[in-house]
Amino acid sequence: MDKRDDKMAWKVLKSDYVVKEPWLTVRREHVQLPNGNEIPDYYLLDYPDWVNVIAITKDQKFILVRQYRHGLGYTSMELCAGVAEKEDPSLMVSAQRELLEETGYGNGNWSLFAELSVNPGTHTNMTYCFLATDVEKLAEQNLEATEDISVHLLTIDEVIELLRNDGIKQSVQAAPLWKYIGEKALEKLQNSSLSL
Repeated sequence: MDKRDDKMAWKVLKSDYVVKEPWLTVRREHVQLPNGNEIPDYYLLDYPDWVNVIAITKDQKFILVRQYRHGLGYTSMELCAGVAEKEDPSLMVSAQRELLEETGYGNGNWSLFAELSVNPGTHTNMTYCFLATDVEKLAEQNLEATEDISVHLLTIDEVIELLRNDGIKQSVQAAPLWKYIGEKALEKLQNSSLSL
């Protein structure tokens, strides 16, 4: 749907930045709802788009990374993920760059798998999840000075166990993994019913 045709869209009467830093941008807006009611202080978090990757090797191992997340004070298992940089010519190139930098893996077959919002009420960006199959080790990690990431190769059963035990905390990563597992289960069910 074109946002301009959305009859439920709010009208922005005023917009200004409260904080504008590289990793945190907060915008305060005075908005008017279609019914005429106003919200004088509605806060939005402006972020660039994010990418993450469900990367699977030729021998069907899922590539996950483990790193400390200060917001939760927790070391977590995650998909390879990062910011879609303005210099990257496409979202897929951003995802491929992140996978290679964080894990050393690349090549394979790539497709856009899911488009998600971490919170459409307050966040202005989207997360684009790519599915990369038949990836292979190409190089060593090329981490930024602020990154401390370990790479882990897991079977699908280990990924399911992580998900079932809430071992993957990021919703924009757990959701596409559950989608992948659900689609594979549905394919298996459809194939078994066709052979009956």
